[in-house]
Amino acid sequence: MLTVKTELLEALRAALEPMAPGAGGKATFESPKVASHGDLATTAAMQLAKPLKQNPRQLAETLRTSLWVSPAFQRWVDAVDIAGPGFINIKLKPAAKQQVVGEVLAQKAYYGKQAAQGQRMLVEFVSANPTGPLHVGHGRQAALGDAICNLFATQGWDVYREFYYNDAGVQIGTLAISTQLRAQGFKPGDACWPTDADNPLSKNFYNGDYIADIAADFLAKKTVRSDDRAFTASGEVADLDGMRQFSVAYLRHEQDQDLQAFGVKFDNYYLESSLYTSGRVDAVVAKLQQAGKTYEQDGALWLKSTNYGDDKDRVMRKGDGSYTYFVPDVAYHVTKWERGFSKVINIQGTDHHGTIARVRAGLQAANLGIPEGFPDYVLHTMVRVVRGGEEVKISKRAGSYVTLRDLIEWTSKDAVRFFLLSRKPDTEYTFDVDLAVAKNNDNPVYYVQYAHARVRSVLAAWGGDAGTLASVDLSALDSPQAQALMLLLAKYPDMLSAAAESFAPHDVTFYLRELAACYHSYYDAERVLVDDEAVKRARLALIAATAQVLHNGLAVLGVSAPQKM
Repeated sequence: MLTVKTELLEALRAALEPMAPGAGGKATFESPKVASHGDLATTAAMQLAKPLKQNPRQLAETLRTSLWVSPAFQRWVDAVDIAGPGFINIKLKPAAKQQVVGEVLAQKAYYGKQAAQGQRMLVEFVSANPTGPLHVGHGRQAALGDAICNLFATQGWDVYREFYYNDAGVQIGTLAISTQLRAQGFKPGDACWPTDADNPLSKNFYNGDYIADIAADFLAKKTVRSDDRAFTASGEVADLDGMRQFSVAYLRHEQDQDLQAFGVKFDNYYLESSLYTSGRVDAVVAKLQQAGKTYEQDGALWLKSTNYGDDKDRVMRKGDGSYTYFVPDVAYHVTKWERGFSKVINIQGTDHHGTIARVRAGLQAANLGIPEGFPDYVLHTMVRVVRGGEEVKISKRAGSYVTLRDLIEWTSKDAVRFFLLSRKPDTEYTFDVDLAVAKNNDNPVYYVQYAHARVRSVLAAWGGDAGTLASVDLSALDSPQAQALMLLLAKYPDMLSAAAESFAPHDVTFYLRELAACYHSYYDAERVLVDDEAVKRARLALIAATAQVLHNGLAVLGVSAPQKM
């Protein structure tokens, strides 16, 4: 139906342009809120009424007359009605809706995708410090980041996935000390183990069983390898630096396994330490000073971030000479721009909200030609996990939180991905483990996957060559249920575009649930494998197209489309 919609849109543009120069370029269609009102709608008459100082309903009448004489409307449209103050509702002929079946079957996995546009974008997500296993919040971020990457890939972007992490600093030092204490035979609760009463950093000490595992492997002189590093332990308890490097490599390996189980791969791992060793942090500070965007006060160096919309100026370099945490963030984002990424998206927790204004201020103040609003941010809330009707807060392995691996092992990769993507990122979400493993229609991922498997079972029962269905006569697809299903298939490309623009993979989950429901309704209304060969093949083509779109949409989410269930 993409061809049909394109022809009708051209006719709308041609009708609008004589009414008001430039109006044709703004022509759009939308879906009526009530299905019975039609298949397409336009509010163009109401939008033109005020600037033209005319009655919107009269303008709608004039526009309808112009549209009706166009060849495209005569070929594809059954009725054009005017409602309310000037809404124009368009009802398509069955043949117009049937076009989508052939388009889907011809384009297959490419249906809904746009041509490559030659622009590069970088999505930074997960970015967990190597101090422990990935928790459920990291899982939500991994699902969001990967799905957003997939969404933009459908829109023709060249997408690059990056994982940024701190491989130095106080947290890594605390990790090394925690591991060393375990290697010495101590454990949380022992007299030597830091507590809040005697150590201000004690709240950051790592108490999970995984620390004991790291210590044991270090003493055994094992070699650990991750996607971005490898290290062999010396086995010497006094080798604190070696223990630090081994612990980082060990936990990066653990995180890689978590991500592999979740089906997420990265193109690059960027180390915060490299920003210092390469001189990039010092360079960006010097750049800001040379641009006159800093000042000294109270022994500290400040950025004039209020000049760029921040609520107050920010300290860049403290009195002791160390940089505040947003300074390396600015240097890191300069590298993203210099690497040729015209669009950058950061997927982070809502606790990072305060850094947005200061990072953007630093980038603007550097005078490097970086556009305002760079980078984009998608912030997500944490996830509450419920199992057996009770909230689960602790994983024995992690010590204080439910890990991503726990959730995958309790349910499945598909369930975790679909569930974590089924709400807007900034809304609270409760992951119901029992629902995620239920094999009924209340489980949304089961409901969608079952629709795909149901189609495949019908096609398997037929036993014919599905490749021959792309060119069958579709005129038999004239029932209300068949037309509703085809109209929904036709909305898939626009849904993808809107979801990408809004960073909203949850829109894909909503669409897939609606498509599954529409298919189930069609299947219950019309038997597919009937005796009439022409009718049977037309119906087979429709359900094959439905399975293809379900498959395509699930792929965007990183969820499988099973052949049988």
